[in-house]
This record gives sequence, structure tokens and C-alpha cells, in this order.
Amino acid sequence: MDQVFINLLNGLSSGLLLFMLSSGLTLIFSMMGVLNFAHASFYMVGAYVAYSLVGVIGFWPALLLAPLIVGAMGAAFERLALRRVHKFGHVPELLITFGLSYVILELVQLVWGRTAVPFTPPPELQGSAFTLISAPGQGMSFALGKAAPELCTAALCSTFPLTRAFMMLVALLMLLGLWLLLTRTRVGLVIQASLTHPEMVEALGHNVPRVLMLVFGSGCALAALAGVIGGITFVTEPNMAVIVGSIIFVVVVVGGIGSLAGAFVGSLVIGLLQTLPLTVDASLASALTSLGLTITPDTPAYPVLRLALKDVAQILPYLLMVLILIFRPKGLLGTRED
Repeated sequence: MDQVFINLLNGLSSGLLLFMLSSGLTLIFSMMGVLNFAHASFYMVGAYVAYSLVGVIGFWPALLLAPLIVGAMGAAFERLALRRVHKFGHVPELLITFGLSYVILELVQLVWGRTAVPFTPPPELQGSAFTLISAPGQGMSFALGKAAPELCTAALCSTFPLTRAFMMLVALLMLLGLWLLLTRTRVGLVIQASLTHPEMVEALGHNVPRVLMLVFGSGCALAALAGVIGGITFVTEPNMAVIVGSIIFVVVVVGGIGSLAGAFVGSLVIGLLQTLPLTVDASLASALTSLGLTITPDTPAYPVLRLALKDVAQILPYLLMVLILIFRPKGLLGTRED
């Protein structure tokens, strides 16, 4: 039971990291109509830029400065390249961001190499946030930080890393900040009005192209912030963009393209769907049998159904995306039909 609880928290933390990524992608698409294929690359650049800054200014200043640098890079790309192809439609936008992802990958490998870099968390984030102690006949108990060794001699102890707890905290603060920005500030009203009534916004004296440039840069900065935290939690390497590149589009499709709330719900669903099946040894066949269905070796799909759930955990999000596209194309909380 304790391992299930830890895996539940791992799934929630992974889902919240996906939200930090997909929120920027959703913000860019909902405000600009641009599906940024290079979004995961800005996530990777954020981790590498922070890694380089840590040795000069320390981790906490790098945590704030790296997203600003990457956001400025994203804004410059929108101003100098993306804006020039925007008038030609969505296909050129997809192609130019797709090409940018390869350019960024090659530049990262040229500057930092093809192997992982030692991007370790600061001392404040090393260790365990809490320890779950499961003693026979005594139930479960919690201990902040790492439990004393004597408590774990006669009990099973499971720890939850402090970096993952910090990741969850930052993601929730990001959700609150984005909601307040878009619904409770004048800047948010101008951003949303620039999407629906750009002529009226320009008539009121606002520079709509500049607003969209700042939106694109802000989305890239959010991806970079996720990259800094993901870099110290997992591994900072050139393949980190490839690892999350496809799954964030699954999150956006499942939650609803253009919906920030949908991105949050979809991220949690995908995070749990990737993690919780790892604790289940049962097969798909046994799960269907428990629902009253008869599964025998003569069943056409039996070779697939006999696989354990933990073996197919990585394909479950993509299966969910296919079902969403079939039965609810606009996503769980999406409002756009296109």
C-alpha cells in the first residue's frame, strides 16, 4: 500500500511537470493559433542554460534568470522568423518550428556535448521531503525528511524526493499565477482581446504584434522553467526534449487544445496513467475477466491481452489520445472544434 501511495505522488508530480510544459504550449496556441513543435526544445535549453549559470550565480538566481533568457530567445524567434511565415498559414508555421527543434538540438550538442551533464539540485533540495513508514500491525506513518535508520530496521520505509515536492509546488503556483494573470489583470484582458478582437485592441492603442511576441516568449519561458526543475530532478541530456516532446502533445489533445484547465486535467491524467500501472502485476486479460468478460487463449487479441499492465504503461496515454480523438475530438475540457 505504501508503494502505491508513493507511485500516486510520483504520478501527480510527473503530471504537474507535464502541465508546466503544456501550459506554455496551450498559451501559445490559444492566443496565436501556432502549434509550436519546438516547445520541448526550449524545455531542454532552459535546463542547459540554468546548468551553465549555476556555476556563476548559483541555483536560485539561475532558476529565475534562465527562463527569462530562454523567453527572450523565443520572443526573438517569433519576431524575426515566425512572424514572417504567419501570413502563409499553419503548415509553414509547423515546418519552421519543426526545423527549429533540430537546429536547437544540434546547437546544444555542439556547446554542451552529446552526453548528460552533472546538473545536481542545490543542497536545499537534496534528500527526502518525507518518509512513509509501514510497520507490520501498526499501519502507516509519516516522518518529515529522512526517517531515522532505527525506524526502518523493522519497517518498510519509502521516501519521496524533495525535488519532486518542489516541482509540485512550483507547478501549482504557476497554475495560480496564470489564472490570475489572464482573468484578473489588465494585461490578461489585453492578451485575450488580442485573440478575438485584434482591430479593436489596436484602435485602443495597443501593439497587437508585440503582445503576441510577448505571449510566445512567455510560453517559451514557462517551458524553460519546467526544464530547470526537470533537469535537476531527472537527467539533463540532449534526449530530454525527445522524451517529453510527444507526450506533451498527447496532454494538449486529451485536455483540449487551447484550454488551460484542460491542460491541467490532461497532465494529471497522463501522469497517473504512466505511473499507477507500474504497481499492477495483473494483465489486461485478468482485468477484463474481473469485469465479467470471458478471455481465453482462442480470443483473437489474447497475445496482447495477456501482457501485464506495467508492460504497456507507456502506450496507455497514446491509446487514450486515440479514444479521445474518436469520441471527443475537442478534448476533455476543450472548446475549440478546429
